[in-house]
Amino acid sequence: MKNMTLQDIAQACNGSLCLPEGTWDRKREASCVVIDSRKIEPGGVFIATKGEKADGHQFIPDVAAKGAMGAVCEKLPKEYDIPCILVQDSFKALKDIAEYYRKQLDIWVVGITGSVGKTSTKEFIASVLSVKYKVLKTQGNFNNEIGLPLTVLSIRPEHQAAVLEMGISDFGEMHRLSKIARPDICVMTNIGQSHLENLGSRQGILRAKSEIFDFMNPDGYVFVNGDDDLLAQIEQKGNHKPIHFGMNISNDIYASDVMSQGLLGTHAVIHGQMKVFPVEIPLPGPHMVLNALAAAGVGMKAGLSGEEIRQGIAGVETVNGRSHVISLPDYTLIDDCYNANPASMRAAIDLLAMAQGRKVAVLGDMFELGERKEALHGEVGEYAAKKVDVLICTGPLSRHMYEKARKSQELSGSENKGEVYYFADRDEMMGELPGILKKGDTILVKASHGMEFEKVAQVLYGHFRLF
Repeated sequence: MKNMTLQDIAQACNGSLCLPEGTWDRKREASCVVIDSRKIEPGGVFIATKGEKADGHQFIPDVAAKGAMGAVCEKLPKEYDIPCILVQDSFKALKDIAEYYRKQLDIWVVGITGSVGKTSTKEFIASVLSVKYKVLKTQGNFNNEIGLPLTVLSIRPEHQAAVLEMGISDFGEMHRLSKIARPDICVMTNIGQSHLENLGSRQGILRAKSEIFDFMNPDGYVFVNGDDDLLAQIEQKGNHKPIHFGMNISNDIYASDVMSQGLLGTHAVIHGQMKVFPVEIPLPGPHMVLNALAAAGVGMKAGLSGEEIRQGIAGVETVNGRSHVISLPDYTLIDDCYNANPASMRAAIDLLAMAQGRKVAVLGDMFELGERKEALHGEVGEYAAKKVDVLICTGPLSRHMYEKARKSQELSGSENKGEVYYFADRDEMMGELPGILKKGDTILVKASHGMEFEKVAQVLYGHFRLF
């Protein structure tokens, strides 16, 4: 890792370098920086952090035995045979070290934020850039103040671009993430109704997410969803005006001839930057067209041809828990269980509505919605009642989803009313699923991450047969 000697690291995190008896190589650079002792490599540096289940300080002897070059810690071990860097706060040290390392790198960084679609947009952009460049991208949910610095610290000399997902829940967080990532390109997908508990309103969400611009390259580029009413108002950042992407022809980058192929994806023609080319978007749903447009715009600025961008979009793959469509022997599963807010719930329900046969939505609570949480759950229930054949609601807040769905059905007066169920908790619902589901169903599974709906998805993946 470039310019990452122990002395460099100590200075970066304002730590005190404490040396055991013997000698150490002042010129040796770290092979890696990790907080998980199981991932240490010979010559690596281990940052000891205090977690909910374990205190990393107890593993310093273990990493020393595995050949670690040094450790960063808040307290020195009674005995240590590798250099230790003593700091007041190991998590702050992690961020400081990542910020320092980012400054040493000659690499193109794309930062992605928004209320919905960050992960899918990241996958599209990384797939497009990978046609021409060696790309590192955020893995899993490593998009916060722990995950993002770890992702930055995983960049290696062979990487030519990094695509970083940047997620927040409060003011100031994006400012700190931007200070670490220092993006050359910023992409904002939309401003929805997530994290209202801390951010208050969509305007508050926009203000918090706009902190991504605080440390961006002034010569870089900003891509925003021009179909979003708030993002369309963003003014010039750095030396460039925002580049708008969206379905409307007034955007700088837009799509025409959009033809849905159901759960198989979408065909479209992309226009922008003096380029016009057809694309096959393999992931279903109209929101995936927006993600593809964002990726096309980044690809154009990265010097890719229309054909290269087409290849990258066609090659994108979904991530488990994010609109992942799986054809199973008895039914089709749409695994979208990673997280949820009102906008992403509607998008997922729209995706389910494209399916053939009976459409089943298994929905759970949405968190961090503030004072309107009950009303917002009710609105999702009313929306789902008009789109699906079977609605299964689970969790305390989802009772409002259930009640509004039932009321909507009563007011509609339709004779062909869908089935609506409510269960107080996830385990009770899972026990009743075999009696509700039928062969040939298409089943959507979606809730906020804290509901642990991945356990529902795992059951439906086939850990045991329902039929």
